[in-house]
Amino acid sequence: MSQHVIFAAPFFLETTLRFIRGASGLPDVDLTVISQQPFEALPEDLCQRVAGHWRVDDALDPAQLVAAARSLGNRFGQPLQLIGVLEQLQVPLAVAREALGIPGLSVDASRNFRDKSRMKTVLAEAGLPCARHSLAGDADTARRFAAEVGFPLVVKPPAGAGSVGTYRIDDEAALERFIAAHPHVDAHPALYEEFVAGEEYSFDSVCIDGEMVWHSVSHYRPPPLVVLENPWIQWVVYLPRDISGEGFDPIRDAAERAVTTLGLHTGLSHMEWFRLSESRIAISEVGARPPGAQITSLLSYAHDHDFFAAWPKLMVTGEFDVPERKFAAGAAYVRAQGQGRIRHIHGLGEAQRRYGDLVVEAKLPKPGQGTRDGYEGDGFVIVRHPEAAVVEEALNGIVELIQVELV
Repeated sequence: MSQHVIFAAPFFLETTLRFIRGASGLPDVDLTVISQQPFEALPEDLCQRVAGHWRVDDALDPAQLVAAARSLGNRFGQPLQLIGVLEQLQVPLAVAREALGIPGLSVDASRNFRDKSRMKTVLAEAGLPCARHSLAGDADTARRFAAEVGFPLVVKPPAGAGSVGTYRIDDEAALERFIAAHPHVDAHPALYEEFVAGEEYSFDSVCIDGEMVWHSVSHYRPPPLVVLENPWIQWVVYLPRDISGEGFDPIRDAAERAVTTLGLHTGLSHMEWFRLSESRIAISEVGARPPGAQITSLLSYAHDHDFFAAWPKLMVTGEFDVPERKFAAGAAYVRAQGQGRIRHIHGLGEAQRRYGDLVVEAKLPKPGQGTRDGYEGDGFVIVRHPEAAVVEEALNGIVELIQVELV
């Protein structure tokens, strides 16, 4: 007998569609979708594999999710699960699941992961390493925190995703300029953090019934905030093949306790953290959802295992087939330098000649299109190889060779 599973997807973004495809392949599952787009906006192959669809005005509104789920449930039966991959969806989904009597991440736990100030308070109270922070709803609170911690500081929205809306404040003058440009009010506070200097990584892991059964480490080169501050830098995410060394013991020791302390018992989490020295680390942020920035694709290529299908299987069945890491993998992000429309992409021919046999996926910008803000840039090239040194050389070469010229 088939079970009913609902996938909430406000918009049919390329990465979201990969997860929907993965969910649609689960055996004995009738998959339905809640979205703000019409059913016809789904690709043809998914129109044939999705059993039902309900359109809402706002997929981030828990009340609309509940109403849609009940309507779909009248046709396909009580939902076994209600899932979605976007960071912004996790609290609304938890609220809706609670109203519908569907198991999953609790409302309190979802807020621990979503509200970065609350997250750091929970982690610090548990004795886990993270930067000092303050949620400032007025300018005086921001000034007091700066006086206590010193400069530089990092300021960000408390419910942000990635490094969007994140700024570095280097001195009192910069702080006053920021306060003047971004008035602080209790309804929209800003999260101030101690600036943590070091190498930045991610730690992706799967927990089942509170036990970590698998993990992966990715290296950000350089940290995303550095990329945002320097428009000429093209970003790289690198997954080494071997992560068994003692160098990652501090994060392994802290990560499982951090994730379970925040309230995730079964699921996939994405943690960003800094290595401060050989033995010291600082946890930056944790999300109770699959990673973005092509990292899910990188995990799939590094393990020869479809994580776009593994995640919905985990969420629906509570099962995860632990894969062997067979390759090193990495993504080089193609980033235009400046503002304007893309005129020409230099270096593609030479990059193809040197590294084409290592490329497993690429999405490159086209002449005439506009540029995108953010550290992910306007496209990417993913490479993999059994030898880590080969992947590292290819990533370095690609970001040096490929340059985007603007009009």
